[in-house]
Amino acid sequence: MQAMVIEKVQDEARQGEAFAPFAGDPNIYSKKFYIESYGCQMNFSDSEIVASILQEQGFGATRNVEDADLVLLNTCSIREKAEQTVRKRLTEFRKIKNQKPGLLIGVLGCMAERLKAKLLEEEKLVDMVVGPDAYRTLPGLIEEAETGQKAVNVLLSRDETYADISPVRLDSNGVSAFVSIMRGCNNMCSFCVVPFTRGRERSRDLQSIVAECRDLWESGFKEVTLLGQNVDSYYWVNPSGGEPITFAHLLEAVALIHPDLRVRFSTSHPKDITEAVLQTMVKYENICKYIHLPLQSGNTRILQMMNRTYTREWYMAKVDRIREVIPGCGLSSDLIAGFCSETEEEHQDTLSLMEYAGYDMSYMFFYSERPGTLAARRYPDDIPLEVKKRRLDDIIQLQNRLSLKSNLADVGKVFRVLIEGNSKKSAADWMGRSSENKVIVFPKENNNLQKGSYVNVQIVDCTQGTLIGKIQD
Repeated sequence: MQAMVIEKVQDEARQGEAFAPFAGDPNIYSKKFYIESYGCQMNFSDSEIVASILQEQGFGATRNVEDADLVLLNTCSIREKAEQTVRKRLTEFRKIKNQKPGLLIGVLGCMAERLKAKLLEEEKLVDMVVGPDAYRTLPGLIEEAETGQKAVNVLLSRDETYADISPVRLDSNGVSAFVSIMRGCNNMCSFCVVPFTRGRERSRDLQSIVAECRDLWESGFKEVTLLGQNVDSYYWVNPSGGEPITFAHLLEAVALIHPDLRVRFSTSHPKDITEAVLQTMVKYENICKYIHLPLQSGNTRILQMMNRTYTREWYMAKVDRIREVIPGCGLSSDLIAGFCSETEEEHQDTLSLMEYAGYDMSYMFFYSERPGTLAARRYPDDIPLEVKKRRLDDIIQLQNRLSLKSNLADVGKVFRVLIEGNSKKSAADWMGRSSENKVIVFPKENNNLQKGSYVNVQIVDCTQGTLIGKIQD
């Protein structure tokens, strides 16, 4: 997940930084590719799968777009701002293509299906459009595009999981890695495009997930994050027989690889996180005590319009149970301001539930209508933009206070920290995270420590987004 720094995100999606990867020595490859990824961690994980497929075809990664023979944007469709960002980047890449006619430009991911005609024919910004389930066909699509034809494959699959592809770890810190355990989503939240862009849920087989996690551990990684649109609905039936494998079973299997391999997961739908999952988290120390539990709205009427399938009171009871079973568990959320017809009183319900839950951090947005969603078909987007922005600012300001309160409560405590690398502000300091997913910065007092080491750190101070500590003797 992102660090604990809370940014004042207005209308942006849950968007990660774009990145241009470097994977191995690019000089051993005859051609080079450049890729940028936007959106959720699933997109970044998908880019690592794409990199693996491209390497098999003789493409090496480059950080310099001017050196590339192939430029790819792995896109997000969850917010209008994300699409605007991608269009801007494609326009910039098109200018490079004018100077380098052999350059191929492709769009991957969630924008592919929805905007394929516009991107290919109307705006002529790209040569290829490839959906999330079509990455195996990239070699053929590249060959097609090289002939001057427009190459398209946006078909969704009922069984594609890329389980047999070993991802290339792009721009990895060598400590933490993402492992995709399932694809798609069966929850038809009315505001969300994911079921239409990524298809229905299909879970990857247990053995391949555990094998990938074990390989990461043996390669020196100390932390894996199990990824899915809704990991708690993971469900796999072994064709050879036996009991169905649930997410609790999978969590345990990965935790048993080694007690020093930290295990995280994201994202959880409140309706699906089970008692068995909570008890498994308690049973194994190396399963991190942190849950991302998206709320979206604190009002029951709005939740029903969103098709979230739970009420305000039910969500509060789930928070109570998490706190009871896992005292001190880190908790974060997703929040949407200004959904269709939301009143001021209903907005206040969101604020009061935030206070009740005491989130450590949140991803906060105002409602952005997405074409094709249930909400776009059923409900008018009737909240003025200035009202949405003002309500979002209320949410952000409250979350800032909650984050500072949460961090202040940790001053004086000691946490076991996994060192991820140098602090962004100073090479004289280490940066790592606690089990509860809080970023901790502390001076390099012990020369024996290195990236990937575990160390006990006492918290001596904090900011709103970061705990400041010292190594405990």
